[in-house]
Amino acid sequence: MKALYTAIATTVGGRSGHVTSSDGVINLDIKPPKEMGGPDTAYTNPEQLFAAGYSACFGSAISSVATAKKLKVRPTVTAKVSIGQKEGGGFQLAVEMDVKFSGGISQQDAEELVKEAHQICPYSNATRNNIEVTFNTVVE
Repeated sequence: MKALYTAIATTVGGRSGHVTSSDGVINLDIKPPKEMGGPDTAYTNPEQLFAAGYSACFGSAISSVATAKKLKVRPTVTAKVSIGQKEGGGFQLAVEMDVKFSGGISQQDAEELVKEAHQICPYSNATRNNIEVTFNTVVE
């Protein structure tokens, strides 16, 4: 792979620590979610950061596919990233992606855009055959 960009983030203290990006834009305390024994306070966690990255990247992949097909869309993408115990020990992730399109496109075209975007999105390529990713596509 020829790298076009490299993001750099450093975490000290794991899930109960602090994460910073090399450019200082990300500078956050992170804590496990309350459901996993974390505090009942407002902190981010790795799953939220992954959901933010995947949803943004997937939205761009849809736009890229749509542009190639001369379709004008601006989808709303919500990634729901779950963490759970893996059979045999350890943990694993699962992603449910809600993709909404506002008018001007058929349900069939919307589903085709999502399917094609899933083939080119870097997050989809990284997770393919590693975690379950499901899509809910809606045209309003």
